[in-house]
Amino acid sequence: MVRPTYAEIDLGAIAHNVSALKALIAPSSLCTVVKADAYGHGDAPVATTALEAGAGWLAVALVEEGVRLREAGVGAPILVLSEPPPSAAADLARWQLTPTAYSMSFLRALETTGVRHDVHLKVDTGMHRVGAAPDAVDELVAEIRASARLDLAAMWTHFAVADGDPDFTRTQIKTFDEVVERHDPPETHLANTAGAVLFPEARQTMCRVGLGTYGLHPCPETRSVVDLRPAMRLVTHVSHVQRLPAGERPSYGRVRSLEQPSTVVTAPVGYADGFTRALTRDGSALIGGQRYPLAGTVTMDQIVIDVGDAMPDVGDEVVLLGSQGDAEIGADEWAGALDTISYEVVSSIGPRVPRRYL
Repeated sequence: MVRPTYAEIDLGAIAHNVSALKALIAPSSLCTVVKADAYGHGDAPVATTALEAGAGWLAVALVEEGVRLREAGVGAPILVLSEPPPSAAADLARWQLTPTAYSMSFLRALETTGVRHDVHLKVDTGMHRVGAAPDAVDELVAEIRASARLDLAAMWTHFAVADGDPDFTRTQIKTFDEVVERHDPPETHLANTAGAVLFPEARQTMCRVGLGTYGLHPCPETRSVVDLRPAMRLVTHVSHVQRLPAGERPSYGRVRSLEQPSTVVTAPVGYADGFTRALTRDGSALIGGQRYPLAGTVTMDQIVIDVGDAMPDVGDEVVLLGSQGDAEIGADEWAGALDTISYEVVSSIGPRVPRRYL
């Protein structure tokens, strides 16, 4: 590797988080969500670690993501969280992926594959993204139970605001339980990370945990319930050091004037890597265990950092996300500066940033 920029993934932290969450939700089983390349952490390494730490299932968003795991040698059950196009039914069968279903057309496509499918029927209880409306479930269940090639293995739903609206979340649980009572499926699952941690009644037979796997909390309330350890550090290294007089304005747009003579260092990372240009104003970096502000606009491949009177050497470590010594820049800090959520922060670290696994 020539370019000294990488995302360091602590698989020990992943294992710790999975174990802690599994202990919390017991006796429910744990499904680790590894969609979007495991939220940017690397799907196959995270999947293998999670399974070794006690997860019983994996979940992905796309058939292609499930195929990647199968090609990597992962043999555990893999749930595809949304219906793919009906033309993908044969791929689900070929790669032994468990389908989510919520439409008659997709159920009939599954029937044409010539193999049996354990169907997880998704109920829309208020998220209103995908899923069958509660009053449409009866017809779908009847289709599944009348089929020689389909089995109703589970029913599930997804929370919209488990991290911020307990009343609406309990309404979703009540709606789901009413549907389940009519059909008595073998398995049920509702809870994401926030639901699993904050709503014991939502744990049921399985919980689908994404964000918590990676050591990130969906809301402040979960922090006192379960100990999670962030698994990602975004690391680069000093590539250039210069001393500039007061009044100079480094980088594109010359947006910021140095208030005093300063050392400005360059590091080879930029918005093409996920260190977004929107961090120009509030972004910072850790060098030698100290926090320093950016000296100017984030560019596609490089950033400039104002380290004041310090004099780092070329090659010194620069941490943009994660800890260095006693200092830390968390994904929640990025999220606050960017008016987004930590999910987007870690999953946006780009594919040209190599992953190194501890």
